[in-house]
Amino acid sequence: MNGLNETHDAAARSFVDSANDAASDFPLQNLPFGVVRRPNSSEPWRGAIAIGDEVVDLAALARAGIVTGDAAPALAACTGPTLNAFMALGAPAWSRLRRALWRLLRHDAPERGRMQQCLIARSDVEHALPAHVGDYTDFYASVHHATTVGRMFRPDQPLMPNYKWVPIAYHGRASSVGVSPQRFHRPIGQRLPPGAERPVVGPTQRLDYELELGIFVGVGNALGTRVPVSAAESHVFGLCLLNDWSAREIQAWEYQPLGPFLAKNFATTISPWIVTLEALAPYRLPFTRPSGDPEPLDYLDAPGVRAHGAIDIDMEVLLSTARMRAAGQPAHVLSRSNYRHAYWTVAQLVAHHTVNGCNLQPGDLLGTGTQSGPAAAEAGSLLELTAGGKRPITLPNGETRGFLEDGDVVTLRAWCEREGAARIGFGAAVGEVLPPAH
Repeated sequence: MNGLNETHDAAARSFVDSANDAASDFPLQNLPFGVVRRPNSSEPWRGAIAIGDEVVDLAALARAGIVTGDAAPALAACTGPTLNAFMALGAPAWSRLRRALWRLLRHDAPERGRMQQCLIARSDVEHALPAHVGDYTDFYASVHHATTVGRMFRPDQPLMPNYKWVPIAYHGRASSVGVSPQRFHRPIGQRLPPGAERPVVGPTQRLDYELELGIFVGVGNALGTRVPVSAAESHVFGLCLLNDWSAREIQAWEYQPLGPFLAKNFATTISPWIVTLEALAPYRLPFTRPSGDPEPLDYLDAPGVRAHGAIDIDMEVLLSTARMRAAGQPAHVLSRSNYRHAYWTVAQLVAHHTVNGCNLQPGDLLGTGTQSGPAAAEAGSLLELTAGGKRPITLPNGETRGFLEDGDVVTLRAWCEREGAARIGFGAAVGEVLPPAH
């Protein structure tokens, strides 16, 4: 697991003034990776890092010849339209490039003038998916979410007996994973209305969001091999925000016996920037279980996981309706939670995914599942916040919502902060609901 080094120095400053703003998501201590180009241009997509209100064009940086030595091959792997090749190089290469960029962006960097030629304003770029996502798996790693939702559908047994032993997941649809801002049509599917004996087909009336983190796999594993939990984080490139949009009544009708299908595969929105595990090192916490819960099985347990397997990441959901935007009103915060409440760690999810010999590949995406906390205000979905639509929330302008309506824009945000460390953020994952396609 990543330790602290010079790149975590909270006192370090960049010559990019906006990166020194204490409220910035992208200070010198972060340096998340993404893929960009100028909007509506014929420019090739290429790798970039975010620094304050700017991005460093990594293809331009490679052409400038500023990065030399053992970081140069890693930089070269970031100049194409995806970061898969860079992800495949492994943690030492990721760290070498990140450290080289950190030194080049310091306030006193001798290369400051040449580096400024490689900067583009973040407002002047558009984003592609940072990697080709070959496979997408969504886990169910919040015991609070699982219990609350379970009470709605199985009051006699809210939490299935396997939950505290095995990280539950389903195989999602990689083709509909999109980068923020993503606009998608309200899905149509089959559902069984209350009291009906015959299902109907039509647009979902119970559209929901899910507040999640995405985990990008870096180095894969060969088919038939397993990734030990103690080494699992060396296979993880970094984290992003992830919104696993859900059509709840379609899900309720279809999910037994094989799990979600059309209720989930119409759209999944991720944030454009991947925050590396190295950048998150100052925010690690011990992984603990409530007293009386079973200890993880051996393949999911290791001293390093117990010592610092959890991560302190604040998360929030904001909603903006069409009426709110027309009136110039700000988005409303629906809930806040924290990833430290997760029942399973990043390392455990990777180790479990491969315990049967499943081969992960660079760019594969794992979702953590909805990250709800123990308090009702920490719910990560409308399903929980509104008790399945029975207790709609009232917005500041008087509108109510049980589930999402056409024109609604949902924004996920996340950040880490603590005394003695620089605040780092994840940016935003923004999605807009459009009317059903005809």
